[in-house]
Amino acid sequence: MRSNERREKLIQLLEKSREPVMGKKLAEELGVSRQVIVQDITLLRAQNYDITATTNGYVLESAKCAERVFKVIHTEEDVEKEMSTIIDYGGTIEDVFIYHRVYGTVKAEMGIRSRRDIEEFIENLATGKSSLLMNVTSGYHYHTVSAPTEKILDLIQQQLDEQGFLAKLTDYEPVDFWSEEQ
Repeated sequence: MRSNERREKLIQLLEKSREPVMGKKLAEELGVSRQVIVQDITLLRAQNYDITATTNGYVLESAKCAERVFKVIHTEEDVEKEMSTIIDYGGTIEDVFIYHRVYGTVKAEMGIRSRRDIEEFIENLATGKSSLLMNVTSGYHYHTVSAPTEKILDLIQQQLDEQGFLAKLTDYEPVDFWSEEQ
């Protein structure tokens, strides 16, 4: 396989994956060393591919092409269920934020792509002294969710609604996320 063909195959592997892909796995799949993968990633980045190296492997950021904000409410006991619903139906939880009447918008990046990410998030909360951001606003919070298609976002929205997690906006909130028949 020529180097250009290998890099095309590398992009395809990253596009197909819903989770980060370890360099070792890419190397095995393409029949090259990890060092070749590192060099290929560097060349692909130079060609404007948005590839991020995480502790769990490589992620092609541009593979996500649709985004939607969901306002949700639930208890602390339902955090894992809510996140799993989003992940299991094909979404990535990009962030969590709250809109507070006094403090305005308070936001934290998440990048939750897999069940393993959810487990790590829950474990970090359990072993630390911090609490969930949603606790500041009595369980109400928002997630920006990305997915490969709008149809997947529609399915996620339907599932969140069926589980009773979706919440309507109040009049003091700055944007109506539901105005476009989402």
